[in-house]
Amino acid sequence: MTTVDDLIERLESEAAADADPSTTPDVGIIMGSDSDLPVMEGAYEALEDLGFAEQTDFGDAPDARFTYESYVVSAHRTPELMYAYGETATARGLDVIVAGAGGKSADLPNMTASIAYPVPVIGVPVQEKSVGSVIGMPTGAPIVAVDAGKSYNAALSAAQVLAREHDEVEERLLDLHDGQKAGVADVSADLHDLGIDGFRDR
Repeated sequence: MTTVDDLIERLESEAAADADPSTTPDVGIIMGSDSDLPVMEGAYEALEDLGFAEQTDFGDAPDARFTYESYVVSAHRTPELMYAYGETATARGLDVIVAGAGGKSADLPNMTASIAYPVPVIGVPVQEKSVGSVIGMPTGAPIVAVDAGKSYNAALSAAQVLAREHDEVEERLLDLHDGQKAGVADVSADLHDLGIDGFRDR
């Protein structure tokens, strides 16, 4: 059975490895509980739509140039793991973190933002009641946050951060955006051309 100490040792070992940044995960996805996964799956979907691959072995990167990793990190049940994740983020090559948490005390995103600073953290309130907790950071301790449940948007924002340094990611974002615009145009034309009844029956 894997212990919290095992995970902390893993993160610290990876941080000390001095790995090539092109082989380390670019985006970290963390969540307070695996019960948050149904909401956080949107972040995985967005990154996969952009051609990112999931990296499950720090020492054996997939062929894709841009990758992401994910962990369950509870701010309240495993605070030492949260600290280790945030403190090793830069050394492990992470450029941006997407952090989701639920409940009224959704502290994982903002605590991680404080610990991992200056690595940008994009917070995802998993529930509506989590919004105030996620965005409630004092001046000088920034966090970017999306609306409740919008983990897809959070991952797009993470990609936007990477796009400032990587033209390939910018091109992928623009292609995805163009595809979304085309989808709206198709729906609009169908609604107009078929009328409401034909549109419903299509």
